[in-house]
Amino acid sequence: MAQPLKLALAQLQLWVGDVEGNVQRIIDAALQARDELGASLVACPELSLIGYPPDDLLQRSAMPALIEAGLQRLLAEVSGITMVVGLPEFSAGAIYNAAYVIRDGRVVARTRKQLLPNYGVFDERRHFQPGTSTLVFAHEGVKIGLCICEDLWGSAPAAAARAAGAELLLNINASPFDLGKTAERRRIFDVRVAETGLPIAYVNCVGGQDDVVFDGDSAAVDRDGRIGFSAPLFRHGVYPLTFADGAWQAELREDTGPEAVVYAALVQAVRDYVDRNGFPGALIGMSGGIDSALVAAIAADALGPDRVWGVSLPSRYTADMSNDDARVEAEALGIRYSLLPIEAAFEAFTGTLAETFAGRGVDLTEENLQSRCRGTLLMALSNKFGQVVLATGNKSEMAVGYATLYGDMCGGFAPIKDVYKTWVYRLARYRNTVSPVIPERVIERPPSAELRPDQKDSDSLPPYDVLDPLLAAYVEEQLSIPEIVRRGFAEADVKRVAALVRRSEYKRRQAPPGPKVTACAFGRERRYPITAVYGDI
Repeated sequence: MAQPLKLALAQLQLWVGDVEGNVQRIIDAALQARDELGASLVACPELSLIGYPPDDLLQRSAMPALIEAGLQRLLAEVSGITMVVGLPEFSAGAIYNAAYVIRDGRVVARTRKQLLPNYGVFDERRHFQPGTSTLVFAHEGVKIGLCICEDLWGSAPAAAARAAGAELLLNINASPFDLGKTAERRRIFDVRVAETGLPIAYVNCVGGQDDVVFDGDSAAVDRDGRIGFSAPLFRHGVYPLTFADGAWQAELREDTGPEAVVYAALVQAVRDYVDRNGFPGALIGMSGGIDSALVAAIAADALGPDRVWGVSLPSRYTADMSNDDARVEAEALGIRYSLLPIEAAFEAFTGTLAETFAGRGVDLTEENLQSRCRGTLLMALSNKFGQVVLATGNKSEMAVGYATLYGDMCGGFAPIKDVYKTWVYRLARYRNTVSPVIPERVIERPPSAELRPDQKDSDSLPPYDVLDPLLAAYVEEQLSIPEIVRRGFAEADVKRVAALVRRSEYKRRQAPPGPKVTACAFGRERRYPITAVYGDI
């Protein structure tokens, strides 16, 4: 029986651009792995020195020197344990997504990512050149094939490692979350194990970064395909594993339902966006509706209630129950609450425009003016007190343009931008199982923007249980209109919704960022032209 190998996977929170801080996080992880866990090797995520995705920071002239200084610090300050770290490698005018194996002050091996993803949120071919070979290095008598993120998703790097004598695959990652990602990773593990017969150790980062959020989900799989280790989702930590005779000995997390996972992703994204950008807290326009109720709960859980300010901004059309429900939720969450009616501001706008608008009836213009009054007041509070405004629009609304530019779309971050309306209800009900903070009446009421008498969302849109799966087929699966109709949707509905999505692209370009939680999020991941003629396809 071979001597057991003790490894540690460092599921780290890494800040993009904070090379010095990231190096300290790596050093802390290495010392913990060595001194507390008794590990002889610690593996850190992809591009761990600079964070992911670095985007055009890689082009800054100062960056090579910063990375080199960080590397030299690792070499000087850590001994007695082998480290695997990710970093950008600058060489002869090219940049590579690289991984170094460091031991007792020396770089003993290095490799470069071969398969550069250029789809979804990834844009690696813009910055990196591909590597051309696979690294297998020896550690305590075990031959380890080292690969970087996407290299595990293709067959060639793993096959090359197996041919070079690897007994174990070590894969370092910066893999963003979406709801189906754990299952997708498990499927890839199964395929690679079946092809190579090699066990796999997989380490990923954790934390929010602009419009993506990393879930960790670090794992290890035996050579028979059994999951031998799984790290907690959305939890920074250094996790020990023991490898012996092709199998892992480690802890498995207790899995939770999809609502709990998505909610945790949104909380992580809000916390990191607010904290990393230096905001003292968050402001939310609380309408008494389900969207703002969910965002307020997420913000309070992410930041603590003392850093969240809910503001009701009622108009002449706002029902008393809406104000009551907003106040009740604010009290249940323990957040600050203010009531700022917009009637005086709205009358000032309509009065100023009265002569110019003479002869024209009331229409969408007056509805949007109410929303813009609210946006103006929220942004004024943000300017005066420093808190970032969290926009409350959901994915269903963003898709079809059921949102007002410079109104309810105002804000620095949009926590539920990638959450369909039907999922908003699911998440609200989930949150109430933790503690009842969202009034049941808010969940049960028909949704309404309350911008005209007796208004309901269903006046303008198909029911959300129809709209959302239709949108998922059109946006995420990119199916054609005939393909969607064959799924049982009415052709008129499909064409109407597709046209709304097309016409609303200009609005989405001006929306604040928000975290990706579905298979295809608006923003970085879905890049459609604003001005284009492509019709019903």
